[in-house]
Amino acid sequence: MDDETRYAAVRGRDARFDGVFFTCVTSTGIYCRPSCPARTPKRENVRFLPSAAAASSAGFRACRRCRPDAVPGSPEWNLRGDVVARAVRLIADGVVDREGVPGLAHRVGYSPRQLQRRLVAELGAGAAGLARAQRAHTARLLLQSTELPITEIAFAAGFASVRQFNDTIRELHDRTPGELRAAAGRARRRAGGGGRPAGTSPIATETGATPPAGEELRLRLPHRGPLAVRELLDFLIRRAVPGIEETSGPPGARRYRRTLPLPHAHAVLEIREDEALRESGPEPGEGSGTAGGRLPILLRLTDHRDLTAAVQRVRRLLDLDADPFAVAERLGADPLLADAVRLRPGLRSPGAVDPVEAAARAVLGQQVTVAAARTLTGRLVEALGTPLPAPDGGLTHLFPTAEALAAAPLGPEDLPGLPGARRRTLHTVAGALADGRVRLDPGADREETERALLALPGIGPWTAGYLRMRALGDPDVLPAGDAGIRAGLARLGVEPAATDTLAGTWRPWRSYAVHHLWCLAADPDDPAPAASTDPTEPTEPEPTPDAADPVAPASRP
Repeated sequence: MDDETRYAAVRGRDARFDGVFFTCVTSTGIYCRPSCPARTPKRENVRFLPSAAAASSAGFRACRRCRPDAVPGSPEWNLRGDVVARAVRLIADGVVDREGVPGLAHRVGYSPRQLQRRLVAELGAGAAGLARAQRAHTARLLLQSTELPITEIAFAAGFASVRQFNDTIRELHDRTPGELRAAAGRARRRAGGGGRPAGTSPIATETGATPPAGEELRLRLPHRGPLAVRELLDFLIRRAVPGIEETSGPPGARRYRRTLPLPHAHAVLEIREDEALRESGPEPGEGSGTAGGRLPILLRLTDHRDLTAAVQRVRRLLDLDADPFAVAERLGADPLLADAVRLRPGLRSPGAVDPVEAAARAVLGQQVTVAAARTLTGRLVEALGTPLPAPDGGLTHLFPTAEALAAAPLGPEDLPGLPGARRRTLHTVAGALADGRVRLDPGADREETERALLALPGIGPWTAGYLRMRALGDPDVLPAGDAGIRAGLARLGVEPAATDTLAGTWRPWRSYAVHHLWCLAADPDDPAPAASTDPTEPTEPEPTPDAADPVAPASRP
């Protein structure tokens, strides 16, 4: 985009570009999201910057009306796999707060100085500036949405000292922390809420807030474009593993709950289908509201310091930073998928909250159905999972750590029904994750990780592709030989041999095409779109199984 196109988006209050760029108004010293409902500033008074951190570093303060520091993350960082994108994903997960800039640079394989140059060139701010903006946003939410003491908020948000916290809040918001909290209280009273209701959790309307340990917190997580809530819950519920996940309720009022392992402790996530369907819309005053909304969730943290990591991992699990408009534009242009895209607007490609869990699920899912993989994974959780301090309904464990899996014998008594070859593969993968030979964190290099996975005995293209899609959030993956893809194509009247040819038209959103095909294969009552490919067109011969790949999948989606 050039600046004139950006200004056109601002004039149209186009929420599709929230988080992609920021509008800085030189006459007021304020920066906004493109969809800000305020009067459009004159073109000569506008600068465009690529990040909220760059706007803050340039001396602009966040607009109090559109809250530009609380937009969905740019979908560019999910699509890209270069060092800047990897660093941005790690910063969002709170790595700079936990390990500092040197730790971040080490994770992406650069020196701190090299990384600084790359980030400043593309985002207008270095790693410390990006992390500082994130801390300030987290602190503002805590101030406005909780009753925590201000000193506790300073450290929970990641600041090194109360003085640093006070100075940053004054600089970025032109108010002291106490004034921000008081203003939020006045706003609640004007809205008729009279402050925080007794016995309820504060409602955070952006990325979240943290209550006293164990208290339930209601969040509304921003997302771009439509969100296929039913299909998202279908995917998660169908794969729910006893002990770490729990589901209940009839269609339309289902509940999905799961444990989240976090850097300092753990959390419990809950999604209520009826609330999500009813409330997943825009906040009042956020512009047209036609291009985005907010998904309500419940979160119970046990350590305040895990706020940032918890929210980001939930966003990755639910793929809330996706750009469904770009996906629909590409996939909907293919006559084969056009009806599927129309029937399921906003279909997401869910990620993972725990790389070890994702890897174990992928191995246990080789050559078996989803139901069988769920049973095997549940046995693994029961045998080796970390028990919660106290059961929370049906939630009793956190998923085993890589170290626990690597050290366990994983004998037949631990995982009855699992073939010995796959048991050895699970042990090998856990060892590679434990000693760092394989990385599945947000900052991992996707190409390098796939090569490292394929070098492990028992790991073939399907497992590596599945992990690249789910654990690493790659939007452009087509797992080789997947049975669910074949079943979905069969419902469209397409031979599996044509997959590679068709997939070329789905780039760079092949992961979303996979989910459309999985939905077709999993829902026999859903009318399949008519295939429009020419039956006389020659197709490639069906590939023969790779004898060197012992894990060619026979699983269902």
